[in-house]
Amino acid sequence: MKVLVTGAAGFVGSHLCDALLAAGHEVAGLDCFLPYYGRELKERNLAAARDHDAFEFHEADLVTAELAPLLEGVEWVFHQAAQAGVRSSWGEDFRIYSDNNVYGTQRLLEACKGAADLARFVYASSSSVYGDSEDLPVTESSAKRPVSPYGVTKLAAEHLAWLYWKNHGVPTVSLRYFTVYGPRQRPDMAFHRFIAAALDGGKVSLYGDGSQSRDFTYVSDIVAANIAAASTDSAGGTFNLGGGTRTTVNEVLDTVARIVGRAVAVERREVQKGDVRHTAADTSTARAVLGFDPAVGLEEGLSRQTDFLRNVARVS
Repeated sequence: MKVLVTGAAGFVGSHLCDALLAAGHEVAGLDCFLPYYGRELKERNLAAARDHDAFEFHEADLVTAELAPLLEGVEWVFHQAAQAGVRSSWGEDFRIYSDNNVYGTQRLLEACKGAADLARFVYASSSSVYGDSEDLPVTESSAKRPVSPYGVTKLAAEHLAWLYWKNHGVPTVSLRYFTVYGPRQRPDMAFHRFIAAALDGGKVSLYGDGSQSRDFTYVSDIVAANIAAASTDSAGGTFNLGGGTRTTVNEVLDTVARIVGRAVAVERREVQKGDVRHTAADTSTARAVLGFDPAVGLEEGLSRQTDFLRNVARVS
């Protein structure tokens, strides 16, 4: 089967490419190397896929590229590409988010209208669409009130995916990721920063008092859910994907210290605009429809990410 993965050089996208290739699929990867973090890291993410005969890479921008040729013969599209980052989505930089997260998604969906072989379009959404919900754990029907411009763009793209399903029959499904972590995680993300600081004896900035909590989800569980969403009768659906254990940031810091054998030096700062206080996912719908069953617990996942960071050069 031929599949297209956008954002193929990113964190989740590169893991997804590797898993699809290992399963025997032909994979076309697309990425435009947005400069949110260094290209060197993204090229390293792609290294295994590039060595595979069934992988073809396209350096292209969804905002400007001719997309129809990329969809020829493609049965599954995994749309992982996006401008990431909650805190940097304010002000003039919002145009980067609206272009890449909304307009790029609309262009890809429009191209998919004419893709004769397409069986599933899987969109990578975010728990950011819920904002600071007090309805925990959130279900897919909980109120969507994003508190960051980033969250607004992810929700807008979700709406686009659904309306292309409703009006044009593009077989879309949206997956709302809850704080994904693991090897290849972006260097600006908390777990990467915590582990690197513990390994190197450095210091990290912590926004808030550390009692804020998240539903952390290991990357291989996210990858498995993507493939399940493409393989099952899920078109038109939206699913929460969370790891199943709500944990405070202070508890994460303690776990990292235990794994590394050294405490993380913390410089505490004020909460940033757009940061939510707590997240927790009700994943019962994903379990029922996709067979979603997270296999990697937090301590095991953090140990794997620590081992990865011990063995790679840390660049930003």
